[in-house]
Amino acid sequence: MTDSSASSTPSAASHKLWGGRFAGGPSPLLDAINRSIGTDFRLWPHDIRLSQAWARALGEAGVLTREESGALRAGLARVGQRIADGAQPQPTDEDIHTMIDRLLHEEAGSVASKLHTGRSRNDQVATASRLWTMAACRDLDAAIRTLQEALLSQAETLTDAILPAYTHLQRAQPVSGAHALLAHFWPLERDRTRLANASRGAATLPLGSGAIAGSAFAVPRTLLQEELGFAAISQNSIDATGDRDFVAETLFTCTMTAVHCSRLAEDLIIYGSGEFGFVRFGDGFSTGSSMMPQKRNPDVFELARGSGARVLGDLVSLLGTIKGLPSGYSKDLQDDKRALFNAVDLLHLVLPAMAGAVAELRFDRARMRAAVSSAMMATDLADYLVKKGATFREAHGAVGSLVRQAEEAGIEMDALPASAFASAHALFGADARDALAAEASLAARDIAGGTGPNAVAAQLAQAREALTAASASA
Repeated sequence: MTDSSASSTPSAASHKLWGGRFAGGPSPLLDAINRSIGTDFRLWPHDIRLSQAWARALGEAGVLTREESGALRAGLARVGQRIADGAQPQPTDEDIHTMIDRLLHEEAGSVASKLHTGRSRNDQVATASRLWTMAACRDLDAAIRTLQEALLSQAETLTDAILPAYTHLQRAQPVSGAHALLAHFWPLERDRTRLANASRGAATLPLGSGAIAGSAFAVPRTLLQEELGFAAISQNSIDATGDRDFVAETLFTCTMTAVHCSRLAEDLIIYGSGEFGFVRFGDGFSTGSSMMPQKRNPDVFELARGSGARVLGDLVSLLGTIKGLPSGYSKDLQDDKRALFNAVDLLHLVLPAMAGAVAELRFDRARMRAAVSSAMMATDLADYLVKKGATFREAHGAVGSLVRQAEEAGIEMDALPASAFASAHALFGADARDALAAEASLAARDIAGGTGPNAVAAQLAQAREALTAASASA
């Protein structure tokens, strides 16, 4: 410590960043509702960084001497080390900014009282929150990639597996197993794009905006921008202190990611049921029943499905908070961090657990293939007639009559006699039943984005390339 004298260090009981205009102290009830350090404590590394940058900027502006600026930066580094080593808040610490200010007085002495010159907690917390959000977006991107990697690794083993795809939860058409899993890879890739956009939205520097009108000292904001790694400088001080668009954008992205995890979870829960039996869950990510010894429950996927509602609640909470606020900063915005931190924390539980559970899945190819019936190739049979010269509406009606006959007889469509085909349409030939093969159905859909073998191989390569590029840029 450079100065620990009582004359230069405010007592814990009196150490506040405000209060001079009040004759008495605040009610304990106000302290209870106003105190936010239990939530914003995690901002401390970012508050240390921005405060060090601010000390440097005050020096560049001539507000501090070079020695004072250096002493503050060094003192803040020591404060950061103390917090990293386990220093805890005191009851009088209103928020993390107050705690850091208190510790800085202990480390640097009276010069600490100069640090807050020209800034407000309004632009201070906005800056720290943006720095935290930018880092959170990077971390979430890595967590999403881990889940994508698990999906892609499984998909690469299922290129020759065939199972039904569903619309309205009714068997629709056959697809490859790889195609089915990659249907969950690409929504997560879109989430990564949204995260990058949210991070860019957060990368505008508010520091220097003061409480609402801007700082009265000529601090070089470009220096602050460069030192803190922001892409731009805020253009309006009123907007900068009250803007929480970046929080809403990040929460929306978190919500979409949670929704996509929920939909993946729902598919796998269904596929793992006894009625489907397409997949078995691994021991490491399953639980049992306290009563029924035979049970294997997909709790990870069920919890992921439920978590989507919680993250959605955080988004709605934030939007409800900001929709009616006047311009500038209001204390309502203190709750933005509760919603943001909760959503991000929850995804950091869900995404790794989902990735682990997906990696342990074991697919039953025989059960998947057995669920493909010839009626699922009805569209292929209609396409057969179209290629022979019939209109699709005409072909649709003819094949529909064959579907009805097979249902009434309780047999597969490919078991219908040749006479049934001939009476349904004159263009049906001896090769009509070939169109009812699942492998032929997949092969016919070898269009970009389709489930054909070459299309799926290309899609797998695209997915692998997306992850490789992401890893290289991380």
